[in-house]
Amino acid sequence: MAKRKSTVKLFGTDGIRGKANHYPMTGEIAFEVGRAAAYVLNKKHGLNKILIGKDTRLSGYMLESALTSGICSMGMHVVLVGPMPTPGIAFVTRSLRVDAGVVISASHNPYDDNGIKFFSSEGFKLPDSIEHRIEKAMFSQKLEKIRPEGREIGKAYRVDDAAGRYIEYIKSTFPKGRTLEGLKIVVDCSNGSAYKITPYALNELGADVIPINDAPDGININADCGAAHPEAMQRAVLEHKADIGIAHDGDADRTILCDEKGEIVDGDKIMAVCAMDMKKDGKLKGNTVVATVMSNIGFELFLKKSGIKVVRTKVGDRYVVEEMLKRNCNLGGEQSGHIIFLDYNSTGDGPITALQVLSAMCRREKSLSELVSCIPIYPQVLVNVHVRKLKNMEDFPDITSAIKKARKKLNSGRILVRPSGTEPKIRVMVEGDNMDNITAIAEDVAEVIKANMK
Repeated sequence: MAKRKSTVKLFGTDGIRGKANHYPMTGEIAFEVGRAAAYVLNKKHGLNKILIGKDTRLSGYMLESALTSGICSMGMHVVLVGPMPTPGIAFVTRSLRVDAGVVISASHNPYDDNGIKFFSSEGFKLPDSIEHRIEKAMFSQKLEKIRPEGREIGKAYRVDDAAGRYIEYIKSTFPKGRTLEGLKIVVDCSNGSAYKITPYALNELGADVIPINDAPDGININADCGAAHPEAMQRAVLEHKADIGIAHDGDADRTILCDEKGEIVDGDKIMAVCAMDMKKDGKLKGNTVVATVMSNIGFELFLKKSGIKVVRTKVGDRYVVEEMLKRNCNLGGEQSGHIIFLDYNSTGDGPITALQVLSAMCRREKSLSELVSCIPIYPQVLVNVHVRKLKNMEDFPDITSAIKKARKKLNSGRILVRPSGTEPKIRVMVEGDNMDNITAIAEDVAEVIKANMK
């Protein structure tokens, strides 16, 4: 492979992302990533194994084979688990005690995108420093001199019961002695990696489960369904008169809910419900929840009145987890539905999130609409601006000026303008007390960005 300049940055806020079969999501790059990762992540005294799982995208086969080849070429072995939710891969990585885990997924992105992200042996996403070491190893000539031979070359094999292990584990997070009997639940699987797992787990706990978008074909993942497009879930809940709707994204590290009335319950409301439930049971560590700058101010004020502190981080569930570990917290997440229960898993876990909300409903003997009715949410608008290439907005005086003017118009509201860590988009979030006002402000700023970052 022709070496690219070492200044090229592959890793974003959630691993490496891109259009499948285009740089950097090519078989050639995946092979090199596998070699470099095996070199950096080999513990020397570990099991000498890296686990690989994926979602249901067609391109997953190509990237899985290339990564496997690269890892084996460095003398490490590969454990293949096939389609599996990202949180399931984190769990099985810990359970099997391998040296690292790899997820091939682009999460909520369209099927023709894909991505590669890593977990440590403890199931946590790799810090920037380790990702930088992998990049550095890729673009150096050092690995060219490392060529295991004969018996030293690695091998790959499949673990067939990985999904079963994960299902049993997520069921164990639901209170013993309780069941979901009597509850009718719609599950939108997004034609993704949880298409069997969440329906199976809920069914085995006694629920009447109505799965939708549970027939992946490699190209229908996230296609007008799942957490990013919950309308199908809402319609199904109303049609079937269900008690709750659950929608995952393609790799099931996110969950968005809707109540029995078909109203959306996002990550902020989910965190608020779970925080209140955990606090009442004395299980919320430090009476603190870790959220991001995107979380609604109404959510923060509600928890504050209940004696619960909200700590904010920059956007990205990995940064939420880092802050949770730093502060010894056990609940955190994002408005988008990445909810982390560190007592149960090391990353955002869609199936476990759903079970924790269902547990709160059962314990409090309340419907979801009743649980969220007291949580005030300030009007919030999010506009995504597609750009050809992400650039530093501070280099554009017109953009910085537009943002300053917007802040003056908002008074007590908020505006947050940031580049996406997973897509070529600039996200403009505006929050305030008047929907018409914040919509106009968001659109004005978005137009300035479009005009300057063509």
